[in-house]
Amino acid sequence: MLHRQTLAATAAGILLAAGIGATIPAGATAAPSHRTAPPATAQVVNVRWGGHPSFDRLVIDVRGAMPSVGVRTVKELRYDGSGNKVPLPGKFFLEIRLSPAAAHDDAGRSVYQGPRLVRIHLPALKGVALTGDFEGVVTVGAAFDSKPSYKVGALHSPERLVLDIAHHPPHHPTTCGR
Repeated sequence: MLHRQTLAATAAGILLAAGIGATIPAGATAAPSHRTAPPATAQVVNVRWGGHPSFDRLVIDVRGAMPSVGVRTVKELRYDGSGNKVPLPGKFFLEIRLSPAAAHDDAGRSVYQGPRLVRIHLPALKGVALTGDFEGVVTVGAAFDSKPSYKVGALHSPERLVLDIAHHPPHHPTTCGR
């Protein structure tokens, strides 16, 4: 056994000295890696939210590079494809579009693990729905009782789209002085 290891080490040394043996790319490891390459098209894998003292946060988790994002106010939320109305409470709605993106893999299997439709009881955010995953566009809808004031940003490693929605200041009745 020791003889074989010595012979293998000698052969490797000869090949390296001769400039041969570039069969393993630089930076490669001896053990196989179980990490998968990022998908060619960004994949939307989850939607989550949280409440903070002055704002609510909606987070969309993305696998792969962050796609372009558009956020717009809409009168109502509708499911892509069917056009059916999304049954979320609220008077104001935001449609969040990620493109190019998908909530499924190349074989058509869903990679999205978040809620499809959920009511939320935070000061600003009242509901979220995955409203579309069609032709390279993923849409998510958010519902509010009052007109949302929001900021959009991205966080990295892992990729996340972040939507911070300000709480509206409470309305205090004016008091009359004496």
